Amino acid sequence: MIIPLTPLDFRRRALKLYPEKTAVVCGDKKFTYREFGIRTNKLANGLLDMGVKRGDRVAFISYNCHRLLEAYYGVLQAGAVLLPINIRFSPREIAYILNDSEATALFFNPDFIDLIKPIMINLKTVKNFVMLCDENESYDFDADNYEKMLARSSPNDPPELEIDENEMAELFYTSGTTGANPKGVMLTHRSLYLHGLGVIITHNLNDSDAMLHTIPLFHVNGWGTPQALTCMGGTHVMLKKFDPETICRLIEQEKITKIFLVHTMANMLMKYPGLNNHDFSSLKRIVLGGAPAPWQMIKEIEQRLKCECIAGYGLTETSPYLTSGALKSYLMNEPEEARWIRQARTGLEVVGVDLRVVNEQGEDVQRNDREVGEIIVRSNYVMQGYWKLPQETAKVIRDGWFYTGDMATVDKEGYVKIVDRKKDIIISGGENIASIEIERVLYEHPAIYECAVIGVPDEKWGEVPKAIVVLKEGYTAEEEELLKHCRERLAKFKVPKSIEFTDSLPKGGTGKILKRVIREKYWQGYEKRVY
Repeated sequence: MIIPLTPLDFRRRALKLYPEKTAVVCGDKKFTYREFGIRTNKLANGLLDMGVKRGDRVAFISYNCHRLLEAYYGVLQAGAVLLPINIRFSPREIAYILNDSEATALFFNPDFIDLIKPIMINLKTVKNFVMLCDENESYDFDADNYEKMLARSSPNDPPELEIDENEMAELFYTSGTTGANPKGVMLTHRSLYLHGLGVIITHNLNDSDAMLHTIPLFHVNGWGTPQALTCMGGTHVMLKKFDPETICRLIEQEKITKIFLVHTMANMLMKYPGLNNHDFSSLKRIVLGGAPAPWQMIKEIEQRLKCECIAGYGLTETSPYLTSGALKSYLMNEPEEARWIRQARTGLEVVGVDLRVVNEQGEDVQRNDREVGEIIVRSNYVMQGYWKLPQETAKVIRDGWFYTGDMATVDKEGYVKIVDRKKDIIISGGENIASIEIERVLYEHPAIYECAVIGVPDEKWGEVPKAIVVLKEGYTAEEEELLKHCRERLAKFKVPKSIEFTDSLPKGGTGKILKRVIREKYWQGYEKRVY
């Protein structure tokens, strides 16, 4: 028997097996899976009533909330494609995405009216605007009201679709590099279904799990949580904005079992003065992604929150999960420091992923943790391609493998460690320098809160490493002190030629540090961002 694979089957299972269990907690609102199912039916029927057709792109600009989670299913039930847009994109970028995707409907939170108003005249295909707000709210904007739309829509199942598992289900736009437009990543029903199962296996999810949505749902498929947790009947706890006090309160109040964080979020959480005043006994696992975290961060989280902390890795193009830093059973008795160092590594390939690290000749690097190569993967989780960009797709999917652009080593146990993005490698006097290696050393200094290392122009060497650092509150450090710290731990050619202090670093929608933005200041007047 061959049945089309679709994440809609996860919704069906949850409604059948867990109808009266709490599905979603969003502020002071709570919905059971039965209520959640009725609302996604109403959304699907509302979309059909407004004329949305099969394959149409339906865009959402929203914080994490129950309405955006409903879209992960209701839009697909209508046969359409979900297009979550990063709330940090500029009006120009949003207009480009809406036009490039040919979206026919736009749902948005009222907070983003000022993003939408200036671009409305330039939108070529959007016919329907819907405000994501309560029924009694009104704004000076000509748009439908989400709750009113649901109120007049049928709660019954929409007409049943004959699903093609290879049809696009979600479309995510990645941040464009300087001067380039964002690229749309096409994820199919099949990819999302199989990826959801992979996340369930990777994190051993079940109906007792309650997960806090710290990662924005507009970012890389919400790390697979909308599908995986729904399938197992777990509880989604929505977080509108990242705030350490709110996170601590919700972990304690809702008995959160697992959360995903990026390094910047973890840093803020550990810095929160009230951390020790909360009960974290329900927490079982914290996964750090987005960018490599220093092992000292893993140590601090485990010691203070008394739960397992591991690294994870993935990309928008891979749905996103590729690796997990979970330990093999026979490695769990390693000395604590060795264990933390291993858990901070990029990790082992997860179920459903075939991952290799290859040199420029396409040969697997040695498992000596020294030879550097590019991570390439083969998996059902990999995107169908870039929307309307076949040439760009062909650049990254070659001979049946997806080339990630991430450079890594592999140790004797098969654990991968990313040393840098291919584009972030600093080439100084012909030597390759991994910016992440320098950052790891800087994070070992007690005064460093955040840092980013970039290549800057140099007449003699082409480019040289420069560190931009943010100090912890109450700490002081001088440039020479930090340079001395680096000299004692790095080869001479890897030591930053200068260190600049700043109050903050530019970040993307998940808190990931944006090196491409930092570079702009130093590369103005140059045609390329390398020398």
